[in-house]
Amino acid sequence: MDSKPKRRTVIENGDTGEDLVLATLIGNGDDLGPLVRHAFEIGRLEPLVHQLKHVVKKKEVEIEELCKTHYEEFILAVDELRGVLVDAEELKSDLASDNFRLQEVGSALLVKLEELLESYSIKKNVTEAIKMSKICMEVLELCVKCNNHISEGQFYPVLKTVDLIERNYLQNIPVNAIKKVVGKNIPIIKAHIEKKVTTRFNEWLVHIRSSAKDIGQTAIGHAASARQRDEEMLEQQRKAEEQNISGLGDLVYTLDVEEVDEDSVLKFDLTPLHRSYHIHGCLGIQEQFREYYYKNRLLQLNSDLQISSSQPFVESYQTYLAQIAGYFIVEDRVLRTSGGLLSADQVETMWETTVAKVASVLEEQFSHMDSATHLLLVKDYITLLGATLRRYGYEVGSVLEVLDNSRDKYHELLLEECRQQIASVLSNDTYEQMVMKKDSDYDNNVLAFHLQISDIMPAFPYIAPFSSMVPDSCRVVRSFIKSSVDYLSYGVNSNFYDVVRKYLDKLLIDVLNEVVLTTIHSAGLGVSQAMQIAANISFLERACDFFLRHAAQLCGIPVRSVERPQASLTAKVVLKISRDAAYLALLNLVNSKLEEFMALTENINWTSEERSQNNNEYMNEVVVYLDTILSTAQQILPLDALYKVGSGALEHISNSIVAAFLSDSVKRFNANAVMVINNDLKMLENFADERFHSTGLSEIYKEGSFRGCLIEARQLINLLSSSQPENFMNPVIREKNYNALDYKKVASICEKFKDSADGIFGSLSTRNAKPNSRKKSMDVLKKRLKDFN
Repeated sequence: MDSKPKRRTVIENGDTGEDLVLATLIGNGDDLGPLVRHAFEIGRLEPLVHQLKHVVKKKEVEIEELCKTHYEEFILAVDELRGVLVDAEELKSDLASDNFRLQEVGSALLVKLEELLESYSIKKNVTEAIKMSKICMEVLELCVKCNNHISEGQFYPVLKTVDLIERNYLQNIPVNAIKKVVGKNIPIIKAHIEKKVTTRFNEWLVHIRSSAKDIGQTAIGHAASARQRDEEMLEQQRKAEEQNISGLGDLVYTLDVEEVDEDSVLKFDLTPLHRSYHIHGCLGIQEQFREYYYKNRLLQLNSDLQISSSQPFVESYQTYLAQIAGYFIVEDRVLRTSGGLLSADQVETMWETTVAKVASVLEEQFSHMDSATHLLLVKDYITLLGATLRRYGYEVGSVLEVLDNSRDKYHELLLEECRQQIASVLSNDTYEQMVMKKDSDYDNNVLAFHLQISDIMPAFPYIAPFSSMVPDSCRVVRSFIKSSVDYLSYGVNSNFYDVVRKYLDKLLIDVLNEVVLTTIHSAGLGVSQAMQIAANISFLERACDFFLRHAAQLCGIPVRSVERPQASLTAKVVLKISRDAAYLALLNLVNSKLEEFMALTENINWTSEERSQNNNEYMNEVVVYLDTILSTAQQILPLDALYKVGSGALEHISNSIVAAFLSDSVKRFNANAVMVINNDLKMLENFADERFHSTGLSEIYKEGSFRGCLIEARQLINLLSSSQPENFMNPVIREKNYNALDYKKVASICEKFKDSADGIFGSLSTRNAKPNSRKKSMDVLKKRLKDFN
């Protein structure tokens, strides 16, 4: 029984190779699926079924053989199994008995268990009900709290409460009725809050726009105070430098720095804006609020940029500009504190729009202005606006460029105003020397413009060499410089001294000089007026250096830089030319007056038979007039001008004497007439010598004299009085004694000289000369001059 049959290796009849493969696969436990699938694919199902049946038969044979081989073991196993079955029956009987007893005992416990389970179910339901009630109570309490906040206008707590309900309770509310009511009212509450917050924000928009003007004015006021402090400090520094340059003291600088927190000074409330922005953020519509804010503020800005047509710009510009300043100060703080409500690009866009509009408005308004004062007032406020907004980071260069472009218009108006003022000064001037009774008058009219002749304080009353026109005109010029600097300061260019100098030259040349020249050439000008104007011009010329230094000081540049000769004003040269024109006008007036006195053809008896050792009466008047003119000129004119006036007047007298001899009304004259004119000329020469020395001109003009201005008349009288007038034709003698005489004039005059041989010429002859020798010599001269001509 223990032996095992050997495995059959012989292939039985009918076995094929395919059967062998199939048997091998089944024996190895391989999957027959691929083989079956292949049979289906090639359409050979019946052979496969036949092979499978063949394999089954083979396996049945193997099982049968196996059973035959081990049948004894099966019999033993069956016997043992029957024994086990008997034991199982006994065990089953015991189990039935034990089960009966257990059923009897467990019936009561089962009843109790069912009661316990029922109690647990009730407890669970009650607990669930309590939990649901608690949730409902919490939700209702939050709703009540929400209603209270709404009634109190505390919208942020409302939104926090609503958000809590939505996030933690809404989906967990067990009662559908409550859940529906709460879910329905949440959007209504949010819409109500949005409406209320928007209403409050709109009220804030109205309030902040009405407050913008006050905000802007306050900020501009602080900028003005800061500018004033800076100017005072610069003025103190300038005075200290002047004292140091003068050796009066050491430089001491004090720097006072005052830190000003603009946010603490400019108090305006952004709380409603921040609250609205935050609440809209809680509502999830921040972007919508940003657009709403930007749109409404842009509308306000466009409205603020419109000029009122019911009020002149000079009356409304402060309100207009302060409103703009306040607007952008608010926007700056919103940008810094609102956490993204505004972007820097949006603010920059609004500012660029404003700059373009303001520049356009200013250009148009400036073109209509006809007052320099109005232009200056607007300019000052614009520069303060620029200084204010520059602190907040805004670029104001484009606005200031409008001021720079309007500087010619401003100075044209300013020059016209100064022209009227200077014309009024000259028309109201008495052209009399100013009398100053006290030192304060001297300070205000002389020292203030550096017009002093000496550094020594004069005794009072002091008579100045100029009239009131000089200090009054200097005040107008000084005011012009101040106004020009005021307009050009705080503009685009910080170094504007050259511009001020250009306009200062224009004022002195085109205005002051023209008005003075107009006055000089006016018909009603008298000698005293012309003389005083000439003196005044010399002092105005001296004041040019003061004007230049004053302009430099106001422009903040070192005074030493304008004290170089090449830095002087062109007007100084022009005024010098005008001064010469004034001297010429004065001389013409003096000569005209002298012509009235020297009506020689009427005052002299050209054919008198009587000899006279006295001079003519008219010469006394001439000398008195010249003495008055030269005395006055000595007081107010410089010595070179005094010399010009004196020499010009005396030369005119000399020419008048020669012209009298040449006059057609004088047909004939004799030696007596020559003697009288000789006496007149000697009196005039003595006066000329005395005045030339007493005025100090002899110390300056050592090679000249007033007497030399009478040389032509003197040489003519000497020739007519000479015992040998024919010597005139001797080149040596003529060059020595008669070089100022003209051949033609001498010929014409000698033709008129008629006298008897034993008459007058006898008395004029030398002691050893024959009575008719002078007449013969004169005849020879006449003949030779006639031949020469």
